[in-house]
Amino acid sequence: MFPDIGAPIAETVNQFVEWLIVEHGAFFESIANGVLVVLVAIEQTLRNAPPPVILAGVGVIAFAASRNILLSLAMVFLAWLVGCLGLWEQAMQTVALLIVAVGISIILGIPLGVLTARSSISRAVINPILDLMQTIPSFVYLIPAAMLFGLGKVPAILATVIYATPPLIRLTDLGIRQVDHDVVEASRAFGATRGQILRGVQIPLALPSIMQGINQTMMMALAMVVIASMIGARGIGETVLIGLQRNDPGTGLLGGLAIVILAVIFDRTSQAFGTRLQAYRRVRS
Repeated sequence: MFPDIGAPIAETVNQFVEWLIVEHGAFFESIANGVLVVLVAIEQTLRNAPPPVILAGVGVIAFAASRNILLSLAMVFLAWLVGCLGLWEQAMQTVALLIVAVGISIILGIPLGVLTARSSISRAVINPILDLMQTIPSFVYLIPAAMLFGLGKVPAILATVIYATPPLIRLTDLGIRQVDHDVVEASRAFGATRGQILRGVQIPLALPSIMQGINQTMMMALAMVVIASMIGARGIGETVLIGLQRNDPGTGLLGGLAIVILAVIFDRTSQAFGTRLQAYRRVRS
């Protein structure tokens, strides 16, 4: 009654992945080594730094983003609370992974968002891909990542980037398209080129929307922490996974609380920075 199309699809995908590994394995290995070098450097820096230095850094970053001393002290307290839970080392591993994943997402997401905002053809091509990326269950991303890069931190970063980049692309696209056309036309009337308009008008005015996209990317990257631990990412996600495997709800709860605390720190800090950008734009307008 039903023609078997599943087996041919599976066989084709397996052959394609095998071809990629055989023909382009050195390329994927070079990418993995480059990402791993950066990740290890950041992770070692965070883990070797004295906790008071990290706490002071959290406070400085939060104050620079918000200009609010109470918010800065609250962020420092929350970071200190992670250490009190006994998960400081794991938190530093997770933060390092998050920094690298979000950094790659920004490098890829903002240019793609600009491209979709400036080209209807690109938007028609990229939007269905983004819909697919946001629809597929996050577990599925681990399969190709593990096949191409093996187990460990690099495939976890790849899966996190795939899962977390779409909001940044969409909000960058939205922010640039919502820039007042009169302002763009005025810039063009003064002789500005397309590149100058993009760099000097559209991106600065779209920064609040772009920051919202970065905020959403951070939150979605943290959501992948537990899932990525299944392929060796370690960090706080590994603590939650151990709690599940050993039927130890207490350990799982501690890991969950630490993830929530990190999410609050990153969310409040980035949101405060976005709010400041919005206020600055209103003042300039």
